Amino acid sequence: MTNQVSVDVTDGFHLVIDALKHNDITTIFGLVGIPITDLARLAQAEGMRFIGFRHEQNAGNAAAIAGYMTQKPGICLTVSAPGFLNGLTALANATTNCFPMILISGSSEREIVDLQQGDYEEMDQLNAAKPYAKASYRINKAEDIGIGVARAIRAAVSGRPGGVYLDLPAQLLSQTIEAGHGKRSLVKVVDPVPRQIPAPDSVQRALELLKGAKKPLILLGKGAAYAQADDDIRALVERTGIPYLPMSMAKGLLPDTHAQSASAARSYVLAEADVVVLIGARLNWLLSHGKGKTWGKPKQFIQIDISPTEIDSNVAIAAPLIGDIGSCVAALLDGLDGAGIAKPDAEWLGPIAERKEQNMAKMAALLNRDSVPMNFHTALGAIRDVLKQHPDINLVNEGANTLDYARSIVDQYQPRKRFDSGTWGIMGIGMGYAIGAAVVSGKPVVAIEGDSAFGFSGMELETICRYELPVTTIIFNNNGVYRGTDVNPTGGKDVAPTVFVKNARYDKMIEAFGGIGYHATTPEELTRALTEAIAAGKPALINAVIDESAGTESGRLTNLNPQSGKK
Repeated sequence: MTNQVSVDVTDGFHLVIDALKHNDITTIFGLVGIPITDLARLAQAEGMRFIGFRHEQNAGNAAAIAGYMTQKPGICLTVSAPGFLNGLTALANATTNCFPMILISGSSEREIVDLQQGDYEEMDQLNAAKPYAKASYRINKAEDIGIGVARAIRAAVSGRPGGVYLDLPAQLLSQTIEAGHGKRSLVKVVDPVPRQIPAPDSVQRALELLKGAKKPLILLGKGAAYAQADDDIRALVERTGIPYLPMSMAKGLLPDTHAQSASAARSYVLAEADVVVLIGARLNWLLSHGKGKTWGKPKQFIQIDISPTEIDSNVAIAAPLIGDIGSCVAALLDGLDGAGIAKPDAEWLGPIAERKEQNMAKMAALLNRDSVPMNFHTALGAIRDVLKQHPDINLVNEGANTLDYARSIVDQYQPRKRFDSGTWGIMGIGMGYAIGAAVVSGKPVVAIEGDSAFGFSGMELETICRYELPVTTIIFNNNGVYRGTDVNPTGGKDVAPTVFVKNARYDKMIEAFGGIGYHATTPEELTRALTEAIAAGKPALINAVIDESAGTESGRLTNLNPQSGKK
């Protein structure tokens, strides 16, 4: 009689989970289906948290913002083909915004896809992802799962962070190998984000340029917030005395109420500065590409960036500092004492202070004006005053006018607490970002949404309620895209292209899922609703009724939306 020896085996499902856990990744955002349903079940059984969504794009956005907040890649798990394509939009957005994220999708069998024989949800997902991801990989053998996951993690977070695609064919997940061999195949990523020290001569060049500046300006981008070099960045600003401007997701690196903040004099300082220090900011469309009337007089730029190819992308950069932001800022601080850089004088700071005072007085008048129904200013004034009492709350913001006004009205006091439409300026990030921020931080979230922007991800209210997340969503309801006053010129039954259902009650949506709904028509009602919602710590939605004539076409981006000249 032959003795049979039992061999302990593992499979692709378990190896994917083991590889993620081996690298301290504990949360997956996604949506189950063929062929990854068991992967989600097993991940939960193995102690990982799986947050299930109603649409893959929103799961991907949650993963992306989780990556931005933690400096570890957020994981989004989707099914093949259509599910992959839904997640691909979020992956492309993560890459554009430099958020570390890994999109993991199940896929059809290679031999059928490659011969185009018509498999279930057949698609060459790897090549479809390549143009929109920082890197794309496919794993075909179970013993390669450890190294494949490690490569994806390193690609997502090293250098300039971005989105990575990881393709898992269905047959890979069911492959079995000897358990010991599987355990040995796991890879722990060592030093995935190595420091990149700037060259000493580049630091000296930047200091010399600052020394000669009469009207210097520091401009902080969301890369500066991502770097988590908060203390050194604040020290650089305060020791030099240079006024600073934060881009929207860099708000809170220093409190918006800081004396050196030039946000209330933005147009003036951009036009008048002679030397501008860019820290984690790119001279893209959000900054008018560094030229034109926005920038006024000619100026010289010092640019801190980890990517050499970013330099001179739109205008000449006089003093590039190539390296990670933390190392570059630390190097500038080390060189300050002997550089002979004087703080800016009254000739520069005086006019800034004067314009700040004038513009803040104008804003205060707008915020305190009586208006029935509410407009963007009066509604946001109420929200601002409530959020001032809760500086640790995460704020998500999207829309056209809703985004534009909130960015300048609602102050931030802590870093990495504001999440918005970002580099692409896209709509639809709202509920995904809100869920990701709530899950990662454990802190409450307030999402200020235009009614149009909310529509892209509104079904995730059910997800928020299912996981009992402390997310309060505020819908700025003015009955349409931009505003609800357009009419069908033909007189026909169909409404105009920009118009929604009049007087919609979005608050009833969340009540259907067990959340708390509020209907607010005045600043006082909005203040009371938001205060109660935050205190309750439960899923809530406030339907904030805004004058349907409030708002402008395309918000502040009117020039980007061409209109027909034919009448």
